[in-house]
Amino acid sequence: MADPTTTVTADTAAGAVAPAVAPKTVDAGKWANRRVGIRVLIYMVATHAFAGFIMLLFELGNRNK
Repeated sequence: MADPTTTVTADTAAGAVAPAVAPKTVDAGKWANRRVGIRVLIYMVATHAFAGFIMLLFELGNRNK
């Protein structure tokens, strides 16, 4: 797999001199992981609440038969 910090253009693919390498991106580390975890937790709770609401609608609709 290619290094994500280097860019390949038509000139560099043809054998020309490669451009300067961009600096590597630095993420927030623990803070980024914590934000992703919180977001996943929120999505899981929201999905389960929505699924429970849909199941409640089916249950109430089934009682009217």
